[in-house]
Amino acid sequence: MTIQTTSTTETSTDISQLSAPVPMTPFQEFWHYFSSNRGALGGLIVIALIFFMAIFANFVAPHSPSDQYRDALLLPPAWLEGGNWSFVLGTDDVGRDILSRLIHGSRLSIAVGIVAVTASLVMGILLGLVAGYFKGVIDTAIMRIVDIMLAMPSLLLAIAIVAILRPSIVNAALAISIVSLPHYVRLTRAATMAEMSRDYVTSSRVIGASPLRLMFVCILPNCLAPLIVQATLGFSTAILDMAALGFLGLGAQPPTPEWGSMLANALQFVQRAWWVVTFPGLMILITVLAFNLMGDGLRDALDPKLKQ
Repeated sequence: MTIQTTSTTETSTDISQLSAPVPMTPFQEFWHYFSSNRGALGGLIVIALIFFMAIFANFVAPHSPSDQYRDALLLPPAWLEGGNWSFVLGTDDVGRDILSRLIHGSRLSIAVGIVAVTASLVMGILLGLVAGYFKGVIDTAIMRIVDIMLAMPSLLLAIAIVAILRPSIVNAALAISIVSLPHYVRLTRAATMAEMSRDYVTSSRVIGASPLRLMFVCILPNCLAPLIVQATLGFSTAILDMAALGFLGLGAQPPTPEWGSMLANALQFVQRAWWVVTFPGLMILITVLAFNLMGDGLRDALDPKLKQ
């Protein structure tokens, strides 16, 4: 009887150990919360498709974005009367394939978004860390400059910068990175000041850690979650600002395919060729919406308070 009781106890212990939940890794936990948001998952899929089009534009696009087909001017989409399946979304006023120009335009928009967000994120982190760590006069000087930049409409400031430097894609990306800078500075500064009062920062300072080590090894890794979310949302803002500058003629110059400049060139054909305006506008709308949805999902997955 004693042996039987012991085996029964051991069996119940083994069963309880087998039924215990296996702890998830940080990435598995993140993906669990992120994938539970259907909107964020849909946004990620759309963004992956846009990146695929941008990378393989030369193979995906049915035509060259600059080829002009003079016998197919303002051809409607293929499913409408008078359309041609060689030009699925129709052609513009000089006979260029709209679908091919949209695909190649995604490459330009994604490239400008990456450059602008990366530049503003790096500069914002540096300035925000310095302002939040040293405080005093340095903090006051940096934040007053940021306040001045925030007092001006971002698009108006970008237009002024591009007008001074002359219209081009590079200058447009530089202007977008400058006008996006204040958001990253303020966010990094606030996160740095919150982390400065933590025990681990005090302990690192007591054992003799240098200011650079405290800022970039101790504090910065704990500030990355809100910065990643802001960078994702800033990506959609950069694409939208690039399209606005292109629409005003201050971004990509003809015949470079860019969504904003495509809208500007097609305004005179709105009433008799709606597809020339509609499809570039839809691409801007879908891309910006996808980044916003993914940013909301990242915020929910990375914020511990929203997980509870």
